[in-house]
Amino acid sequence: MPHPQFDRRRVRCKPLGERKNKVRIERDHVPVTATPAPLSEPAQAIVEETAERMRAARAAGRPRMLAFGAHTIKNGLSPVIIRLIEQGWFTHLATNGAGIIHDWEFAYQGASSEEVKANVARGEFGTWEETGYYLNLALVIGAYEGLGYGESVGALVETEGLTVPPEGELLSAIGAASADPGRAAAAADLLGCLREFRIPPGRMNVPHPYKRFGLQAAAYRLAVPFTGHPMFGHDIIYVHPMSHGAAIGRTAERDFLAYAEGVANLDGGVYLSIGSSVMSPMIFEKSMSMAQNLALQEGHPLERHYMAIVDLAKSHWDWTQGEPPENNPDYYLRYNKTFSRMGGTMRYCSADNRDVLLSLLRILG
Repeated sequence: MPHPQFDRRRVRCKPLGERKNKVRIERDHVPVTATPAPLSEPAQAIVEETAERMRAARAAGRPRMLAFGAHTIKNGLSPVIIRLIEQGWFTHLATNGAGIIHDWEFAYQGASSEEVKANVARGEFGTWEETGYYLNLALVIGAYEGLGYGESVGALVETEGLTVPPEGELLSAIGAASADPGRAAAAADLLGCLREFRIPPGRMNVPHPYKRFGLQAAAYRLAVPFTGHPMFGHDIIYVHPMSHGAAIGRTAERDFLAYAEGVANLDGGVYLSIGSSVMSPMIFEKSMSMAQNLALQEGHPLERHYMAIVDLAKSHWDWTQGEPPENNPDYYLRYNKTFSRMGGTMRYCSADNRDVLLSLLRILG
């Protein structure tokens, strides 16, 4: 017998404009002309080595992937990353579900980051109508259109709206299930969503006055893959009754496989992971395993990938010597331990993500 489930339809969501936010993007963003604080000598050496590797990788046509946690967005670094992708330095961006949300909220209302403790006590944390409504609807429509998680949201911001297909089109897709069962299932999910929330077909305009700060929008505009890697139940969009697990799964799986394709081509390329202690190492190790599986079948194992890992935690272990023993606290720095097992060359840099990315931009010019 099924266990009882929480009924999200009973949750009272409030207008996003009523929320107090800790970060305002116009005030708090990092300009591309900002001067980074001096890095430590080891950190500076790693940033310079990373820049050198990126130059070589670009000259050879190899991937340059950037994975980052939500604080990279909350710290206002989208203008810096936008400049780096405009200049062609990164060929793939990847973040977690929170990074997707903060980037969207900045583009939509110019502010993000609520007070978690106070809002949980009031039963208000994450209960914001526009964030839950627009992002979940973008994912349900994106799943039907064959888009990935980050691409679905990037399209919403860049085009400043969503196109809702007519019922007849969705019914036709459902009727063609034998020819394309995946699209039929996505069409059925979307149809159910449109009916439940009484959403009419046609163009839904969603202005984003701060779109210039939207990293997903810039990636969509520049045709740079921006993949979203959520973990179910981790993000505030799951609070909203429109949240649809199948659509989240379809778009996130598409993004995972797009990311894995980037890793599969990483021989001679660069992977820069900034402030992501869980998402980045976990999806990288599975992708690298799949990539090595294929590479070994072809007789060309992946050996020349370069990985630079950045976080605030200090490490007292020399990761060029492999991983420490289990009685060493550094053994439990998950991201370092994981990446040190991935072959290739791994470097760890303890530094503020703002100073690292600004320094990298300055060096690459």
